[in-house]
Amino acid sequence: MVISVAEPETVYVKTTKVSCDGGEGALGHPRVYLNMGDHGMVECPYCDRRFILGGGPKDMRGQAD
Repeated sequence: MVISVAEPETVYVKTTKVSCDGGEGALGHPRVYLNMGDHGMVECPYCDRRFILGGGPKDMRGQAD
């Protein structure tokens, strides 16, 4: 039996400080405030949503594999 797991959602942002509430309204999670620091990326500890700083060191959009 093979179980496929969807990749966590990736959100590209313009600031290093973000908040996440799960995006599911009443079914989400408590709002948390996250700071990327110099990493250019942070993951929500509740829902694994990935926030990447647009143009930052982890922004791989447009780069060949």
